[in-house]
Amino acid sequence: MKKIAFFALLGTLALGACDKNNNIVLFSVQNDKDLGAQVAAEIEANPTEYPILSESEYPEAYQYIRNMTNTILNSGQVQYKDEFAWEVKIINDDEVLNAFCTPGGYIYVYTGLIKYLDKADDLAGVMGHEIAHADLRHTSRNLQKQYGVNVLLSIILGENSSQLATIAGQIAGTGAALAFTRDFEREADDNSVVYLAGTNYACNGAAYFFQKLIDSGQAGGTPQFLSTHPNPDNRVEDINAKADEEGCDKTPITPDTYQDFKNMLPQ
Repeated sequence: MKKIAFFALLGTLALGACDKNNNIVLFSVQNDKDLGAQVAAEIEANPTEYPILSESEYPEAYQYIRNMTNTILNSGQVQYKDEFAWEVKIINDDEVLNAFCTPGGYIYVYTGLIKYLDKADDLAGVMGHEIAHADLRHTSRNLQKQYGVNVLLSIILGENSSQLATIAGQIAGTGAALAFTRDFEREADDNSVVYLAGTNYACNGAAYFFQKLIDSGQAGGTPQFLSTHPNPDNRVEDINAKADEEGCDKTPITPDTYQDFKNMLPQ
């Protein structure tokens, strides 16, 4: 039976079966969810490296960032809105300008990034970018290139369950498979615009972050989560061009309670 299933999967791939974004992805949605849950468990078990802010101690901060996340998810443009977990955690480290999202929609945002940004639109742009990486299934598409068809099919067929745990450990430990290509970064930037176009946030919100890096002379130190490529100057230009192409509103949201949100965090 396993051989039949193996060849059926190969046949499906050969016929060009696509996911909701018209990409050929061997991993199923359930595989994405399982992998994301395992990565989340690895992160939860490592409070030294990932000091997650307690929700019971900072409920208002979590309510704010979850309201923002839900607003983006309800834009009508997130393909896997109903399938993925879309859980948000705040990592308490002011020295790190970072955010990342695992397969299956487990989102992590560092306090350093939150405090660095100036407006709600800025963070919404970053959140849209991270949601896009999961929604476009970039990690699963990376894994296809990194591990090849045979390894992934063995996981899908249940013949190599330990490999999924190994991959989860690598993602949680080194960020492997969360480093994306130039094309994937552009896709995430573009989709951030598309998502925010369906909200009250400025649809080019992600551009503000890159512009601040440029203005402060930190463009050469772009955080890993947004990659060192394409160049920040180009990304500001491309994000704004995408906003113009979509004809969406670039006006910052009002009233902006972002400073109140920052004040909710450990000082």
